[in-house]
This record gives sequence, C-alpha cells and structure tokens, in this order.
Amino acid sequence: MAHGTARPAVSRRREIGQASARSLLMTILGEFVLPRGGPVWTQALVSALSLFGIEQKSARQALARTAAEGWLASQRVGRKVRWSLTPPGQRLLSEGAQRIYSFGRDEVAWDGRWLLLLVSVPESQRDLRHRVRSRLNWAGFGSPAPGVWVSPHPGRQAEARRILADAGLDQAALSFVAGYGQLGSQETLVARSWDLGALEQRYEDFIEEFTGLDPVTGEAALVAQTRLVHEWRRFPFLDPRLPARLLPENWSGAKAADLFHARHADWHPAAQRHWERLTAG
Repeated sequence: MAHGTARPAVSRRREIGQASARSLLMTILGEFVLPRGGPVWTQALVSALSLFGIEQKSARQALARTAAEGWLASQRVGRKVRWSLTPPGQRLLSEGAQRIYSFGRDEVAWDGRWLLLLVSVPESQRDLRHRVRSRLNWAGFGSPAPGVWVSPHPGRQAEARRILADAGLDQAALSFVAGYGQLGSQETLVARSWDLGALEQRYEDFIEEFTGLDPVTGEAALVAQTRLVHEWRRFPFLDPRLPARLLPENWSGAKAADLFHARHADWHPAAQRHWERLTAG
C-alpha cells in the first residue's frame, strides 16, 4: 500500500454493521458449509444472516447473486430449495480458508534480498494504471516512487509476471533481485512503500473488538466466530507480510494473529453446534 493512498482506518463495529449480505454469506459458507460438503436449506442461511440484521429479502438476493456468479447451485426439493457449493465455489473457499487460517502463524523468513520492478504505464491509460496498482498492492508490493515497485519476497516474481502479462506490460517491465545498497536506509524504503501506520491501526481495532468478547450462548458463539473470520479475512490482502526486521517494534499484527487463532479455537465448538441446530431445524 503506497504511503498516502491507504484506506483510512475505521471502526470495526461500524464496518461489520455495514458489511454486505453477500460478503457475510461468503464468510458463512466458508466457515460452516464448506467443511461439511453437503447442501444446506435456504432457511438455514437466511436465519444465519438474520443474526447480523440482514433482512430475508436481502439474504435471498445475496444467494441469487452468489449463484449467478457460479459459486452456488440450487436444487428444489418439493416446495423447499437447498444450496450446494459448485466445484469453482469449493476451490474459491478452500483457497480462502487456507490463506485465512494459516495467515500470521509463521514468522516470515528473509535472506535480505529485494525484488524490484520497473513498470511504466502511460498517463493516458489511467484505468490500466489503477488496475495494475491495485493488483500489485494485493500481491504485497509497495511503491516508493512512481513506476517503481518493491517486495522483500523474491519468490513473488512469478505472480508479478502474471499480473503484468494480464495487463500487457510484461515485455516492457524490468525486474531485479538484489540486496539493498549503501545509500539511504531500508527503513526509509519501507516508510515510502507501505503505510504501516494505517495497517497497524486496523490491527489495533481488531484487537479492541475481539479481546473482551465472551459469547455465552451457541448463537452468540456463531455470531462472534463469523465476525471474527469476516474481519480477519481482510488482513492477508492488506498486510504485505514484511519480515520482522523491517517492522516496527511490538508490531500489533503479531498480537492480532495470536488473538485470532486463540479465539477461533475457543469459539469453534459452540459455533459449530449452533450451526448444526440451525440446519437441523
């Protein structure tokens, strides 16, 4: 995330309240439907979404949109309808689950080398520039100067090539893998390339939101678990996963990761039992 262009930090409570029905549906599908592999009745999904203030009409529209995108398939059984993940939907959610549940568990190893990309996009092609910038940001690259992108993960060169090839820029771009030189400092490079202050604030908001939460019923556990995963699933896309030696001291991302994995394990049994009750009824 380039310095100065980061999304402003906002309250987690406000953001979860504004979450779209479709976005929450995808979280519920990944957390509760995917592990079981079988179909689920419309009413169970509508009931689950109602716990977040999603009205029945909006919930049904979310199901229809998700099916139209190819992630769900419906089957009518008498007067009722049940939904199953399609093979593409299963792949999408399985890849997402792997990313979400493994994120933050391991320290990032680093041999001190940087991957540097030189990418020039004409000013007249603003849409293309925005698309390339967005995709490189999602891939964890930072931009210390116009047309320059850096990452402390040389292994992401193949991903960068795919992004630039899709944009028709791979033949014009240049890449280098090397150690940092003697001019300036790596701390300055990091500060110019990523807005770690905004990212740390998002981690602090996450910690504040979930540290004191203690669901005492099955329904509350299901809501808490869904909110927890829904909020955490953003971080693999926001955090460039810099090596520890490039991060500020007492980095909040490490504390947030420990909190996520601990809360997920604590709330999982009760949340899953309540989901079973919803689907049984």
